[in-house]
This record gives sequence, structure tokens and C-alpha cells, in this order.
Amino acid sequence: MAKSKTAFVCGECGAEFPRWQGQCSECKEWNTISEIRLAPATSSSRNARFSGYAGLQENRVQTLNEIAMTEIPRIDSGFRELDRVLGGGLVPGSAILIGGNPGAGKSTLLLQVMCGLAGRMKTLYVTGEESLQQVAMRAQRLGLPRDQLRMLSETSVEQICHVAREEQPAVMVIDSIQVMHVADVQSAPGSVSQVREAAAQLTRFAKLQGVVILMVGHVTKDGTLAGPKVLEHCIDCSVLLDGAADSRFRTLRSHKNRFGAVNELGVFAMTETGMKEVSNPSAIFLSRGEEQVTGSVVMVIWEGTRPLLVELQALVDYSQLANPRRVTVGLEHNRLALLLAVLHRHGGMQMADQDVFVNVVGGVRVEDTSADLALLLALVSSFRDKALPKELVVFGEVGLSGEIRPVPSGQERLMEAAKHGFTRAIVPWANRPKQAPEGMEVIPVKKLEEALAAL
Repeated sequence: MAKSKTAFVCGECGAEFPRWQGQCSECKEWNTISEIRLAPATSSSRNARFSGYAGLQENRVQTLNEIAMTEIPRIDSGFRELDRVLGGGLVPGSAILIGGNPGAGKSTLLLQVMCGLAGRMKTLYVTGEESLQQVAMRAQRLGLPRDQLRMLSETSVEQICHVAREEQPAVMVIDSIQVMHVADVQSAPGSVSQVREAAAQLTRFAKLQGVVILMVGHVTKDGTLAGPKVLEHCIDCSVLLDGAADSRFRTLRSHKNRFGAVNELGVFAMTETGMKEVSNPSAIFLSRGEEQVTGSVVMVIWEGTRPLLVELQALVDYSQLANPRRVTVGLEHNRLALLLAVLHRHGGMQMADQDVFVNVVGGVRVEDTSADLALLLALVSSFRDKALPKELVVFGEVGLSGEIRPVPSGQERLMEAAKHGFTRAIVPWANRPKQAPEGMEVIPVKKLEEALAAL
């Protein structure tokens, strides 16, 4: 009988070590290394026969021009926001991981998608955490059609693959990957080895059978997907559904996508009848009051293939502490420190003794550098206690020498701002339009001093 081997794997970065140690030398995290059992050769052979590898012909080496360039038709999920994040729809033979906090709406969204697809193709919803009665009650509460969707309550990966071969579904949901277990792995469900092997077997099954597998994943307390980092390597697409506890809006963003861009953003609203798409996300992030307030400005960021208008707020106040606080919500903390130094050097404003708080309204996470100029103007507005015009919109990247650098898709950003009623815009000189949108005054600037003078 073949002897099983063990390995020590870090749950954060996936690095392997010959023995256990307290700190991972790759990602520097503590107490993330755990022991996993590697399946012996005989078990691997059984898994290969079970997964459909037995009987396959040996592949031959081909050049790129010999490969047939047939385009794979995508499956419309019924939600345009979800299809946008996935790159245009569900790709047959792909494995997609959807994560999110408890109560974010992962199961609700997938149940709505599956009930809609069940009328067009064969589907299978596998639930391991909830009973079939609980899922049926949720579908009844949401008013979803229940006569077509096929359901299965199972946690064994081998049994799930066996049933899926008989049912031949086009789309299958696994809810969730943390409760699935493989018979050959001698550890509890949810452990590193079980999650790793379960995801690997389901991904192989998706490739061989041409079925779309949507796996639900839990998240840790810091908001990252639970389980080993290698889980994200073996799947095709990793999507995170996020939303504040006190907000009914949910944002869907892909962190890995082999079939599309990774910077797309989808917005949903949680209602009594389930998840609803938000076709105009700029409107929900621009719920501003009638009065002009200091430190508030609207910026135009670019998310994937569309512009998005977001309000940015800044508060600058005298600090009583020896080390003034720098707090950012929705922006990178290091970017704020960099821009404060640029403002001091090229704008002549010293904020070393001030507490600085920055917030992006609506819970949006902004990673676009086009928010630099808007952040600086919001800081100046709060520091000088002078409100910016409500009809003003700003975007542009700021360099270390104080220059205002251009950003992609400047014309589309201005058109989106004009559509929402903004009449003035401060933009980089290189992004000045040949013809400004009707009713909008565009102020192009080259240096930070020109942007401050334009106020």
C-alpha cells in the first residue's frame, strides 16, 4: 500500500515548506502554515479514472497557427451587471469562485441566476450548508419559478460529480466550497487540504465535461477569500461581492478573470424580491445635499469599460496629537501621504500639524489615479474652509513634480459628467476636448498651481 506524503502549505500565499514554522518566510504572516496530506499514487489513479482521465488519448504538440480559433459562445446569466464583471457572460468549461461576507447576497444572487437559466437549459444547484427546504422557502419568498431548477443536497465531491454526469447540466452551483470534502483526503471539511483538493477536482470536472461551475466561497475577517491561495490559481475567475452592513447596495468586482478584464464593477441593490441591477450607478453615489459644504468634490473614475461619478469628502482639522492622524476610507493610504507632500512642495500648504480624513461616499474602493487632483482640491477646500461649486467635476493624475498628467478616456468622462448636469470641469491639459460637451465649461490645467488658481 502506497504511503501518503505530507506537506506544509501557507494558507495566505500558498508557499510550501518541508516542515512547520510559525511565520511564513514568503508573505511574513504568522500561524498560517498548516499540514496537508498529499494523496498517494494509487488514490490519484482512482481519482483520475473517476474524473474521466482514463481512456483519454495522448495529446500531441501543436503550433499556435494549427490551433482552431473557434469562438466559445457565452451563456447569458440574465444579469447584465454580472455578465459585465465576468467579461461578457458564462464561459462553458469554466470554474468561477464567488466570495463575500455573510449576508452579502451570494446565495440569493446565484439562486436568481439559476432559476432564470433553468427555463433555457439544464441546471443543477448543489447545497451543502442549507437544506433543500430552506432553499425552496427562499425561492418562494423571492417569487422565483421553482418548477425547472434541479436541486441536490450533498457534500461529497465524488458523489456530486457522479450525479452531474447523469444529469448533464450546463451550469452547476456549489454552495459552498468550504463544506465539500474528498474521500481520499484525511482531514476535516474546510481545512486547507480539503478545500484545495475539492476545488481542483471540481475544476477538472468542469474542463472535461464543459460545464460552468459556480462555487461559493467564504471570506476571512479581513475580507479576503478563505482557504489556500492556490484556490485562486486553479479557478478561472474570482469574484467578490461586497457591501456595507448599513447599505442595501452591493458591489461585484472580479479579482481574477481569464476571460475578461479584472477592473470591471457591477452594482446591485438588495431588495425584498432579491438582487436588482443598478443600471446607473453614478446616481446612487451622488446623493448630495442642497447646501454647499467644504471638502466635498465630485470626481469621474474609470471602472472597466465605463465612467463612474463618485463624491469624495475630505476633512482637515488641527491635531492635538504629536503624530497627526491620516485616515482614508476607499483610497490608498500611501497615496494620501504622497499627495500631501506634493501639496506642501508645489502648493505652498503645510498640513503637518493637521489631522486628515478622506472618505469615498458609497463604499466604493477607488484604485484609479485619476482621483489625485480631486483629492487635492478637496483637501484645500477643507483646509481653507471654502466650499467648491456643486456643478464642478474634477479628474486628473498628479505627478511628484506637481504636473497634472492625463488619464485614459477623458472625453467619455466629460460626457458622463455632462449627462448628470455638471457645467464645469477641471481636467489635465492633455485631456482637453476638441469640442466641449454642450453647456459645460472645461478648464485644462498643466500644473497644480493652475488648478488651485482656477478655483
